[in-house]
Amino acid sequence: MMAIVTISRGTFSGGVAVAEAVAARLGVPCISREVVRDAAQASGVTEDSLQATLEEPPRFWEKSPGRIPAHLNLVRTALLERAGGGDFVYHGYAGHLLLSGISHVLRVRVIASEQYRVLTAMQDFDMDEREAAQYVKTLDMQLRKWTKFLYGVDWQDPALYDVVLRVDRVGVDGAADTIVHMTGLPRFQPKEESRKAFDDLLLSSRVWSALSGDARTRGANVRVAADGGDVFISGSADGARQLDAIAEVARRVPGVGHVENEVGVGGHWQW
Repeated sequence: MMAIVTISRGTFSGGVAVAEAVAARLGVPCISREVVRDAAQASGVTEDSLQATLEEPPRFWEKSPGRIPAHLNLVRTALLERAGGGDFVYHGYAGHLLLSGISHVLRVRVIASEQYRVLTAMQDFDMDEREAAQYVKTLDMQLRKWTKFLYGVDWQDPALYDVVLRVDRVGVDGAADTIVHMTGLPRFQPKEESRKAFDDLLLSSRVWSALSGDARTRGANVRVAADGGDVFISGSADGARQLDAIAEVARRVPGVGHVENEVGVGGHWQW
């Protein structure tokens, strides 16, 4: 296992080309929407439903707030399963935020000047300059609202990334070469502590996915954490039967040893 590379890119910034170039240099797959397909296949939730969670504006999410964390966790689980199965480069859907707490994740942001992005939009979509400028502005605003609502952060904050690269200055090749070099830095090599953080996040995500996939427990409002094989579940259930089912479902997940069920009764959501 090498560094996990996540690339966050604004639309028309050249980020997809950079991600593909990095993957080619490292000899690993370049993935993005594939994790949504993986999550759908594993959970039975439709790709369209997962896609809507990831892309629709806040007014859509507010209609079914419980579905949002459940769907995000399904995508996180799929992303972690991919990482456990082999190295790759990931771009899109705030992978650096989904994988928080893992130190061997190299978090990259790719940017470009507004002029560069507008010109690219004009060329790709046959827009005039005014239409393209408005389109870029609208997409940026939606993404900003998306990350603010879900994570409480501004996705444009450079402190969220290990490196910010401006493609219209350094070029796709220059950006890719820089990222490839950084994957070899000691700071981004998987170590015992970061491997454990990865394994714990994967286990807790698997448990949460199992809970959201079982008809008896999907309405519970829970949070899941893992430490080795120990799993800690907190939150609320709508009755004693659901409370008992939570522990039962969690224990069936491979890798789970002890389950500490700290869920209380009262309050639930539907999605």
